[in-house]
Formats: sequence, structure tokens, C-alpha cells
Amino acid sequence: MQLTRYTDYGIRILMYLAIQPERVELFRIAEITQVFELSANHVAKIVHHLGKLGYLKTIRGKNGGFRLARFATEINLGSIVRELEHSLVQVNCGEPYCRFTPVCNLKSILAKALEAYLAVLDSYYLSDIINNKDKLLGSLADPTISVLNLS
Repeated sequence: MQLTRYTDYGIRILMYLAIQPERVELFRIAEITQVFELSANHVAKIVHHLGKLGYLKTIRGKNGGFRLARFATEINLGSIVRELEHSLVQVNCGEPYCRFTPVCNLKSILAKALEAYLAVLDSYYLSDIINNKDKLLGSLADPTISVLNLS
């Protein structure tokens, strides 16, 4: 299963906030867009959604911004994926209609695979993916770390 960019970016934003728990000042959209080279409009939509879901506390106005509303140990990855993904359906047998649909076993096999995938994600929390916080923070400070260095 492949996550949408929306979910991927949502998780990245949560990670970025979680590796800086002692930070006093609020985070801003512009900072996230600069760090991850994302569209401000896209980040704003994700931050708003994460706020509505209770993962972020958002404060409007001139001195506004956002921060985590929960501890990283309380943010379950399976829950994030379920809430941010618009659809977890792996195959659409109706468009165009597949003639195998009434007798096909693929859909039930994929449903079991999705269940297993989500069960693994359910066993992890945001704190698990930031347990190398020093390296994550270092990657933000080191301009030589790029996509080319990760392959």
C-alpha cells in the first residue's frame, strides 16, 4: 500500500514538531514549507486537518501558529493513516466494471493484506519513528544530506 502525499506530509510535519518538544515558540506554516520544500497552501490544509483531528493545537492571529497537542507516545501511526487517507480501498472493481467481481478472491485477499498492514502501523507510535531524534535534527542542520545521499 502506498500512502498519499497528503498522509506522508502529515506524518513528516508531526515528526518535525515531535523532535523539538522543548521548543517554546509556535511553529508556522512558512517554516514547514521551507524545511520540506512544500506548498504553503498544501501545508496549511494538512495543519488545519491535523488540528481538527486533535493532533495539533492551532492558534490563529498575528502571533499564531501550531504545536503538538499530544505527546509523541500518544500518537498512533495506524490512527494517523486511517484519518488522513481519503480511501484505503486498494482496488476498484466497479470502474470499469470487472467481470470477475462476482467470483473473484482478490478483493478479500487485499482486505486481509490491508488489515495486516494497519495492524503493523497500530503497533507503532510517533515516538517510535523519532527515536533517533539527534540524527533527525542533524539532517535538518546538514545541507549535504539530500535525496542523493540517501540512495
